[in-house]
Amino acid sequence: MKLTIYKNELNEAIQHVSKAITSRTTIPILHGIKIDVTHQGVTLTASDTDISIQSFIPLEDGKRTIARIEKTGSVVLPAKFFVDIIKKLPLEDVEIEVKEHFQTFIRSGSTDIQMVGLDPEEFPVLPTIEGNQTITINGDLLKTVIKQTVFAISTNESTPILTGILWTLKDNELKFMATDRVRLASRSVRLDTNEDVQFNNVVISGKTLNELSKIVPDQNTLVEIVVSDNQVLFKIDRVLFYSRILDGVYPDVSKVIPQNYKTELTLDTKKLTDAIDRAYLLSREEKTNIVRLMTKEDGTIEISSSSSELGKVTEQLDVKEFTGEPLKISFNSKYMLDVLKVIDSEYIFLGFTGAMSPIIIIPKEHSDSLHLILPYRTTN
Repeated sequence: MKLTIYKNELNEAIQHVSKAITSRTTIPILHGIKIDVTHQGVTLTASDTDISIQSFIPLEDGKRTIARIEKTGSVVLPAKFFVDIIKKLPLEDVEIEVKEHFQTFIRSGSTDIQMVGLDPEEFPVLPTIEGNQTITINGDLLKTVIKQTVFAISTNESTPILTGILWTLKDNELKFMATDRVRLASRSVRLDTNEDVQFNNVVISGKTLNELSKIVPDQNTLVEIVVSDNQVLFKIDRVLFYSRILDGVYPDVSKVIPQNYKTELTLDTKKLTDAIDRAYLLSREEKTNIVRLMTKEDGTIEISSSSSELGKVTEQLDVKEFTGEPLKISFNSKYMLDVLKVIDSEYIFLGFTGAMSPIIIIPKEHSDSLHLILPYRTTN
């Protein structure tokens, strides 16, 4: 195998696929990046068995030549060294040559590097995705929906299913939901898709979706998503991103979402965020993050927190709308801030059914998001 390729194109592909490399794997070959060179182009692949990422580099891009192939072939190179060395090469052109026993030579300018390659035949085959469960979504929207739900996943590996985000598609409505049993985040989006495409209990690891977000470009890019029985494939430009679907049945959390409220508040999102952020400064010193919210007779609310060492902070906030019963409730301020920071709405709705019942948070400008936080039981 022998080729000459532009460093920037090679480096970009390496950065994409290296997101699938993990130090946790005990399979030596998976510490490497597989390179396949054909007369059509160069394909890089990396995998940790849970996710696999493949990036294709064409020989030409418009009028520009990206790679020149002298001899086709394949090799697996150690990712840790390969990722770093390509970035640091002195010239734009990189020559890669693989000789007997997968000895690999990388040359750029006066730099000459020799690496010990591995047999590509030992690299696992990519998953086969069968079925016609295919949808298309705008990349910016996909990144937003992931951001608005992924913070609520569980970090406790003893319940693996809750470390993922539940995807459900019904009647052209794609719904994402995440919960760690203390809070819940959900977001729905309407798709222009074939109504025959429906699925439920598709649960994808939150960590995996965070890595996917880093690959999806910021500009307007369409992402094609193919769902099979145990794998999901994301097609993004010249990148294929495979993810295993988590095993198990996601719990039905619909019963914990109240349908009616005893107290309803509508508040300015930024003012509420700033007030809770200030209260959080004291509450985190107590290692509890507890902040209290209390309705006042004059139609305002009071946000407060205290620290046995530092003192107390109390703040009054005007309410845009207030209906229902008086209320005093305590909650985890960090959890509330996680929600408020991903909501893109000038005003926010808070619904309560009592001091020990879930707090519901919905953006006023679009009701396709819903967040839930369980309150704290406090002595005062």
